[in-house]
Amino acid sequence: MTTTTLNKDMTVKDVLDRWPATLDVFVANGFENFSDEKQRNAVGAFLKLERAAQTKNYDLDNFLGLLQEKIDEELNQVDVTMKKTQKANSQVTVTGLLPCPVRLPLLEGFDAFIEQYTEETGNEVSYKLEAASVGASWIEENIQGIENPADLPDIFLSAGFETFFDQRTIGHFKDEGVFTDVTGTAVNRDFSDIDIKDPKRDYSIIAAVPAVFMVNHDVLGDLPVPRTWSDLLKPEYEQQVALPVGDFDLFNAILLALHKEHGDEGIEKLGRCMLKAMHPSQMVKNAKRVAEEKPIVTIMPYFFTKMARMVKSLEIVWPEDGAVVSPIFMLTKKDSLEKVKPIAEFLSSKPVGEILAQKGLFPSVHPEVDNQLEGDHPWKWVGWDYIYENDIGTMIKRTTKIFEDSMNAA
Repeated sequence: MTTTTLNKDMTVKDVLDRWPATLDVFVANGFENFSDEKQRNAVGAFLKLERAAQTKNYDLDNFLGLLQEKIDEELNQVDVTMKKTQKANSQVTVTGLLPCPVRLPLLEGFDAFIEQYTEETGNEVSYKLEAASVGASWIEENIQGIENPADLPDIFLSAGFETFFDQRTIGHFKDEGVFTDVTGTAVNRDFSDIDIKDPKRDYSIIAAVPAVFMVNHDVLGDLPVPRTWSDLLKPEYEQQVALPVGDFDLFNAILLALHKEHGDEGIEKLGRCMLKAMHPSQMVKNAKRVAEEKPIVTIMPYFFTKMARMVKSLEIVWPEDGAVVSPIFMLTKKDSLEKVKPIAEFLSSKPVGEILAQKGLFPSVHPEVDNQLEGDHPWKWVGWDYIYENDIGTMIKRTTKIFEDSMNAA
């Protein structure tokens, strides 16, 4: 792996000249002026990173960390993604979507493992692991329409509920007993209070994407800080909340979790509380700006709290009644198990769990991973009883319509 480091005494121009891709980080965190070449050559030539962070009241270590992540990503992206991963006459296929913040380190580790696996077993492996940001369109192109289990990948990875339980996609194969869980029964102590393991041993859950609150004290005014999801549904928060509607995996998990506890009325209230659909990185970027419509609360994946912690006016709230869980699933075909078990075990291993938990803030289910969660961290998990008692694909469509009708009526 190619690496390099930056330091607080470098100027903005030094950084941008050496690593142009870091412009995205500067712009996303309030330094739009550096998009202009004249500003980079004038102000940027004298402004050191330490002083730049001070001007925005950002934590210096977090700010440097974001820049370093972008540098490392760009340096390693070409080597990782240009490798030939689709191979003719392969004996094993692995397909899926990986969370964007950890895709490159996961691919790098997976590449090395597959080389060793092929050398030891003689089995060629074709794999296509895309960034989760490609979303539903990728699933439609690669999964929908498959009728024969033999046409499914031997291992499939993704987050969320819709793909795995919708009868139009993966759901009907699960009912036919096509999959098996290879991860064992032990669970990370961070998940000991919920039934995260599939009791029917069809699905493997390897990690979770938690949904938490980010509260903007600059616009909170006299309102109390919401500490629970129930607080958020109160009338005083109507049209005050940004929701991750575009992140369909996380948003569907929120809809299901709130519908389980609050029914249709809870989804209607959620629709009324929405001010706008906003990507979490946008909310952090806009936190220090004057805006006509600035949300008091943003619902975001826990990963984005790394960026938000740089802004002193933003408070991260892990809901007292639990962060909603959007699970990262792995499906392993039962009839391929003899060949693919080592690969499935690697993907659910401690090293992969540490990448998910420590680089992406996606807590791992592996019992030996330190998820580095601070303080109390309860979960709001729909549970397997709810999953098996409901048609999840239909439920997502129904709650989405209730939400949209309520939002439009607000």
